[in-house]
Amino acid sequence: MKEFKHFNAYSIDEAVSLMGNYGDRACIIAGGTDLLGKMKDAILPAYPEALVNIKTIPGLNYIKEDGGMLKIGALTTLSEIAHSDLVRSKASALAQAACRTASPHLRDMGTIAGNLCQDIRCWYYRNQNNRFSCLRKKGGRCYAIKGDNRYHSIFGGSVSGGCMAVHPSDTAPALIALNASIKTSARTIAAQDFFEVKPVKTTVLKADEIVTEIQVPAPAAGTSSAFLKFALRQAIDFPIVNCAAAITRADGKVTAARICLNAVAVVPYRATQAEQVITGKSIDEALAGEAGQAAVAGAKPLEHNKYMVAVARTMVKRSILACAGK
Repeated sequence: MKEFKHFNAYSIDEAVSLMGNYGDRACIIAGGTDLLGKMKDAILPAYPEALVNIKTIPGLNYIKEDGGMLKIGALTTLSEIAHSDLVRSKASALAQAACRTASPHLRDMGTIAGNLCQDIRCWYYRNQNNRFSCLRKKGGRCYAIKGDNRYHSIFGGSVSGGCMAVHPSDTAPALIALNASIKTSARTIAAQDFFEVKPVKTTVLKADEIVTEIQVPAPAAGTSSAFLKFALRQAIDFPIVNCAAAITRADGKVTAARICLNAVAVVPYRATQAEQVITGKSIDEALAGEAGQAAVAGAKPLEHNKYMVAVARTMVKRSILACAGK
């Protein structure tokens, strides 16, 4: 690793000020489970000049209910979320997602904000010593399009239409399904609007902006949520496909639905077609299967990831049935 400056921030304002001083030459560090690996492998064209540690900011680790809204501090670990009775009762999809993220040790270190802001996992992007200067590094092309694209987007790309790297978070689709918001040092952003694709960037956060809180509104009566993940191993692995759903029913029929896939597109993918299929109807296996098919109707898989279409279709079907207790 190269030399860098390390600052302990003791308030949100101090962290924002430090980030503002360095701009894109600085990185926030909390759990460090993503950042430190990137630094050790020197995967980026520019090495960070400074790290701003926000673990020293008091009051950013909590899970509480306030006015019916579930609020989670940015420094709350994934383990704490996974085992919280409050999260399990108010936002079960989020608890399930946190429980399926990485390994027990990584969940003990990793924070909810870090999981949302993590970088992509494409093996060309992550190759040591910046071997592949791809589109996400302001380079010339996406190497996955003609290369090994087994785990890349099935819904097209971005960054001038080229990058096929998928967003890897497990908690992101759960928060989108739950209609959550992300509070930052400057504003509050709907979870579904929080993600974007730019070189060395996966969120809409500005250089001097940090996540401070996750806000999940109280679910409507008759709402249940679920999260499912398909990966090669039950622990550690990033998702090949994951899916979260939050479905509200009255008199046996769906009155509202939010379904979100991830690891299938460059940002979390809201399956609105599947939502439309089940709204106003009673859930059974046939309807859930129809919704799964609708969710992938617009898929455009690459040469080596056609299998992901079937996996995504099945994940949507099973998440809907899980919400219905079937």
